[in-house]
Amino acid sequence: MRIPQFKKRWQNEIFQGFLIFMLGCAMSFAFNPDMVEQSWKLIKYSVSYSGFMWLFFWKGNQYLVDFWNNKISWLENPGKRFILGVITVFIYTPLVIVFLNWSYNLIPGISTSWGSRDVWISIGITFFISFFLFAKTFLDNWRKASIDTERIKREQMSTKYESLKNQVNPHFLFNSLNALTNLVYENQDMAADFIRKLSKVYRYVLDTQSQEVVSLEKEMAFVKSYLFLQKIRFDDKLKVNIEISGYEQRLVPPIALQMLLENAIKHNTIAEEEPLTIDIYVENNETLIVKNNLQKKNIPIEESAGVGLKNIAARYEFLSENKVEIQETDTEFIVKLPLLSFSS
Repeated sequence: MRIPQFKKRWQNEIFQGFLIFMLGCAMSFAFNPDMVEQSWKLIKYSVSYSGFMWLFFWKGNQYLVDFWNNKISWLENPGKRFILGVITVFIYTPLVIVFLNWSYNLIPGISTSWGSRDVWISIGITFFISFFLFAKTFLDNWRKASIDTERIKREQMSTKYESLKNQVNPHFLFNSLNALTNLVYENQDMAADFIRKLSKVYRYVLDTQSQEVVSLEKEMAFVKSYLFLQKIRFDDKLKVNIEISGYEQRLVPPIALQMLLENAIKHNTIAEEEPLTIDIYVENNETLIVKNNLQKKNIPIEESAGVGLKNIAARYEFLSENKVEIQETDTEFIVKLPLLSFSS
């Protein structure tokens, strides 16, 4: 029959308490070698007094440390936890001495005081042991909490980031296949060219799937291939102006620019009389601007959930302290992407 866990725990506590009590008794003899010259009654009470003092100091302070560990986190409030622990020890210790002195003074022929050697020896040694336990608990909890927090944070970031990146592929492919469906009925030769270009574009998507960032130069080459596909659909009704000279080696999340272009094309009317103009340029050496004239078209709510913009903003949260900025006026829609570097 297995012994219940709580019973095992209390058996261990009792055994530890017995060992501490016996250690306190032994230390009383060690620091009072002339005790053997006293009466047996005095020896008995003096030794037991020392044993109980060790027991109350050691186990009592240990329980207090455990109590505060459960109430206050070393990681979140180390200063508060330390101060309360020290204050508690300094309050608890004299209370134990008062209680033991009062208890032993009730015994006829026995007198104890604050100034006895047993008291100060016990206080000194048990304070040392208590603060050793206190410091050990502090370091153990701090280290464990730091390791656990960092591990959980990394696991959550990795899982969420992979989920965000995986949203890109089906989102991009779904919209591209929709475009191809329309093109097949209009011009089969152009549809074949579209498929060849799409295969190159999708190869980039697959190649960058495991990367958190890519150079602006590499991303822009991909964007130009993507725009070629869109030009087949929209011809001169879609105008894109690009000026990033000197910033080719700065970094951005892969496919972020393509998603912004796709977002602009999806949500705006594109016609001969209403061409869509998109400007891509760098502002203040640190921000990539993607701006388009605003001419919203009505699309179903389920298709206007803003998956692309949310995806980009969420990925930047993992990569930089700088946030993606989105601005909308009566005539323009602007997205500002922080340019990244390896130091960031």
